[in-house]
Amino acid sequence: MYQSYPGPGSAQEPEHTQPPNSVRNAVKLMYAGAAVEVLGVVVTLLTTSRLKSAILKAHPTYTASQLHNAEVAQATSLAVGAVIAIGLWLWMAWANGQGRNWARIVSAVLFGINTLDLLISFALVRAAANLIVGIVIWLIGLVAIILIFNKESAPYYGKQTSAE
Repeated sequence: MYQSYPGPGSAQEPEHTQPPNSVRNAVKLMYAGAAVEVLGVVVTLLTTSRLKSAILKAHPTYTASQLHNAEVAQATSLAVGAVIAIGLWLWMAWANGQGRNWARIVSAVLFGINTLDLLISFALVRAAANLIVGIVIWLIGLVAIILIFNKESAPYYGKQTSAE
C-alpha cells in the first residue's frame, strides 16, 4: 500500500499552541524587566554623585583617588551587570514565550541569583535609587516566576516539550 509524505496540516506536524494568559503576562513582565534594567543603567549614570556621597559616608578616610576608583568600580559593575541582565530578561522572555520547559527552570535559577544579589546589595554601599530599581526588578521577577509555574501555564510547557 502506498502512503504519501505528510504535508502541511498533517497530524505529524508539531502543534504550535498559543500560550495561556499566564505565560503571555509573564513574558510581558520579562520584557518589562528588561526595560527596568535599561532604566537602572540610566539611574546608575545619573546618580554617580550620590554614589560618591554614599561611598564617602561609608569610608570617610578614603583619599580622592580611592574614592574615585571605588565610584568607577561600582558604577561599572552595576552597568555591566545591568547589560547582562537585559540580555537574560530578553532571552527568558523569548524562550518562555516559546514554551521551552528548560526556560522555566533557568528563569527560576536566575530569580534565585537575583534574590541573592538584592540581599547582598543591602549590605553594600549603593545609592538609594539603585536599591529602589533593584527591588522593582525583583518584584517583576517574582510575579513572572509565579505566573510561569502556576497550574494554567503547566500544560503549555508540557505540550512544547513533547513537540521539541
